[in-house]
Amino acid sequence: DKTFPTMDCSACTITPRMTDVARNPNIELLTYSEVKSIDGFVGNFDVKITKKPHYIDQNTCNGCGDCAEVCPVTCGNEFDLGMKPRKSAYLSFPQAVPGGYTIDMDSCILCGLCAEACEPKSINYDDKPETIEIKVGTIILATGYDAFNPTKLKQYGYGKYPNVITGFQMERLLSSFGPTEGKIKRPSDLKEPQTIAFLQCVGSRDFSGKTNKYCSRVCCMYATKQARQYKEKHPKAKIYIFYMDIRAFGKGYEEFYESAGKDYGIVYVRGRISEVQEDEDHNIIIRAEDTLIQRRIEMKIDMLILSIGLEACSDMEEVARIFNVQRTDDGFLMEAHPKLRPVDTLTEGIFIAGTVQGPKDIPDAVAQAKGAASGAATLMARGEVEIEPYYSKVLSYRCAGCKSCLSLCPFSAITFNEFEKIAEINEILCKGCGTCVAACPSEAIVQNQFDDIQILPMIETAIQKETKVGGA
Repeated sequence: DKTFPTMDCSACTITPRMTDVARNPNIELLTYSEVKSIDGFVGNFDVKITKKPHYIDQNTCNGCGDCAEVCPVTCGNEFDLGMKPRKSAYLSFPQAVPGGYTIDMDSCILCGLCAEACEPKSINYDDKPETIEIKVGTIILATGYDAFNPTKLKQYGYGKYPNVITGFQMERLLSSFGPTEGKIKRPSDLKEPQTIAFLQCVGSRDFSGKTNKYCSRVCCMYATKQARQYKEKHPKAKIYIFYMDIRAFGKGYEEFYESAGKDYGIVYVRGRISEVQEDEDHNIIIRAEDTLIQRRIEMKIDMLILSIGLEACSDMEEVARIFNVQRTDDGFLMEAHPKLRPVDTLTEGIFIAGTVQGPKDIPDAVAQAKGAASGAATLMARGEVEIEPYYSKVLSYRCAGCKSCLSLCPFSAITFNEFEKIAEINEILCKGCGTCVAACPSEAIVQNQFDDIQILPMIETAIQKETKVGGA
């Protein structure tokens, strides 16, 4: 609903830009679609995309919502994290672009009421998936992140106690178009809480092996922002934030954090919550330790908010396989160089932006997106691409056609010529890693600029110099 540290309206910031994208004649939006395969190389990517059926014609739907009003089936609203129901005929969220409705066939009972209510006759129950193929020059991956699921940490009672919720759920409750229209209610009895505690680093900075080692970078600030928002509406409420250390690293973040404590009376407690229980009225009892004063704490609160971190998308492995890009140990996509090429990948022509590369806040994501867009546009404007001269070559007269190199290539640069029964290497896709050179049992693959006739004289010269130095 708001963005830190300026407390700007998020919908007012992003909705006009979404509309501009939809109206731009040079941009084609393929919503509810999935990339199935990628072939080719920089400047010549062949992309196969499956457009999933909406069951409502997106060209004729005027977004009136009559279909949703008459639909008798309700199910969980994914956008509101299951805290608010939606109909089988639904719009993802009020500001969605494009504004056409979709029917969820997993819950639809095919009663036909929406077809009768639809004035432009946009309902099509026989809608089928459509596969299209397009040719593109460059690709930018910006698939986002998944929120950490705190049910793994049973000591905090998430999923067991109704008044233990996540920071993402709190964000939806604070939203003016959220489940409670911006009025925070306890899930157990729908009363306004007077005492709230936030617990930081849930799913982040954990070296026990249960969750993630890295810092998610946004949790400290979004907890502070949410606490401040609630205090603005309920000045007498008591809010506690339990933390290991506050990481307010961005422009204006430290001032925002200081103001939360001094001007709004938010209490920061340096320590971790060790135990969470519930009494008969669904109040939450927490036990912790204030490590600054070396004192144990036990308090009864109305709600506990878990400030969960960010994770790589659950299908990131499949994304990396399809687009032939590498991943880091934490599951996110790997950049070509962390300092010099932060938005490039090792696959020429494919760029990354936002949290697909790692956790980051809005300003960093926007800066990286602009860098990726600039890199892609520059590459396309160039017309021709100059590649590095480091790639492998197949000596056809030696190749035995064993195909052992095909599965080893991390860049999918090797194919097999069924007619000539030999392996072939795409010089543009190949990055000269040398894996195939070392693995070829016939010694039929050599690396450009690293032939034996080049390397052996270097070795001999080095040995001679070492012998002279040793003899002296």
